[in-house]
Amino acid sequence: MASTSPTHPETQEPPPLVVELDGVLAHTDTLHEGLLGLLKHQPYLAPAVLAWSLKGRAFLRAEVARRVELDVARLPYDETLVTRLAEEKARGRKRVLATASDRAVADAVATHLGLFDTVHASDGTQELSGARREARLRETLGERYEDVRPSPPSRSLPYSLFKALRMHQWAKNILVFVPMLAAHKALNPPLLLQALLGFISFSLCASSVYVLNDLLDLDSDRKHPTKRRRPFASGDLSVRAGLWLAPVLLAGGAAVALLLPREFLALLGTYYAITLGYSFYLKQVAMLDVLVLAGLYTVRIFGGSLAVGVPTSSWLFTFSMFLFLSLALVKRLSEVRRLRLANEEAAPGRGYMAGDYEQLASLGVSSGYLSVLVLALYITSKEVTALYAYPERLWLLCPVMMYWVGRVWLLAHRGQVNEDPLVFALKDKVSYAVGLIAAGVLLVAT
Repeated sequence: MASTSPTHPETQEPPPLVVELDGVLAHTDTLHEGLLGLLKHQPYLAPAVLAWSLKGRAFLRAEVARRVELDVARLPYDETLVTRLAEEKARGRKRVLATASDRAVADAVATHLGLFDTVHASDGTQELSGARREARLRETLGERYEDVRPSPPSRSLPYSLFKALRMHQWAKNILVFVPMLAAHKALNPPLLLQALLGFISFSLCASSVYVLNDLLDLDSDRKHPTKRRRPFASGDLSVRAGLWLAPVLLAGGAAVALLLPREFLALLGTYYAITLGYSFYLKQVAMLDVLVLAGLYTVRIFGGSLAVGVPTSSWLFTFSMFLFLSLALVKRLSEVRRLRLANEEAAPGRGYMAGDYEQLASLGVSSGYLSVLVLALYITSKEVTALYAYPERLWLLCPVMMYWVGRVWLLAHRGQVNEDPLVFALKDKVSYAVGLIAAGVLLVAT
């Protein structure tokens, strides 16, 4: 924080404290957040946004503020600065909010915080920024005032990027290796390279979706006890950075996909389209959201099949659909459980109620054990004899799977699965042991 005036004697009245809203008082840009909210709920206004921008940023700010009411109570404020403003108010020092944000937004923030004596803001005709802002301050305050400077980010840029890309979620894309493994071609170097390229392509594409999803979920994430610490919700990364990052990641994923069969690129495009639909709307529809999630897991397996040119049986797709539906329901059960503990009725941005807990549990456990039934039917099919010399030994997989599915659901009931179940499994020692046992069973059956 720096002052525009020299140090004055303690006996002299301290100069007014001037604060900008965007990037200083709040770690965000209210115009960008407003635009996101507008295009999320009224995408048909995109051409109008372009027309407004041609009339100047002040006009654009006013039109957006007129249509989108930001939740100013949950903006990512600089708590240290808010505390300082409260202390200065107690001392009687004048406090001024001078911001390029629209007057409606600035007034809402000032009313919410109750810490400012005066508010200067853009008025729809002129944007209060740069030289115009400085001139307004000198006109109303004179030469003596302290203009608060932005605080450094609380987290490093590499850490924030790592969190925004959700690189730990890339573990889901290991599913692209499943068709190659199921066909017993894991030791084929060319196919392994193609599967690796498929993994990278899916991972970059998925990160693009995660960034876009977090941008669209700013409001609901800020109401969540843990998601509010995500980089965009907390302000560690700007909305503008996210709007650049999402298409760059998508372009990277598409570029890698060009090295694979064209069918893979087509599937990747389909995957991205479905995830966009999920981000904009489908995740708000109860049950349809988990079916889409289960389908996206299965799409990764199909993508692996296309990447390496190895056909995959319908048995694997059926098994995957039931298993991943069960795991998607685990995730929703955990969210509904948090609702109950917080005595809340509904999840923000979701289609579930606190009273859905028992029904979700019933559906999820049933789906998990249906996947085991599909596995049992596969073991008795004619297809299995072409790949395994001792197919009867595969029966050992059934109790192993029943144990793992049952354990995941038991832990979910206890509140010990608070993240994506596949990510949970990668941190769970018992899941590793189950995986090793399953691999041993497959080995002795081959």
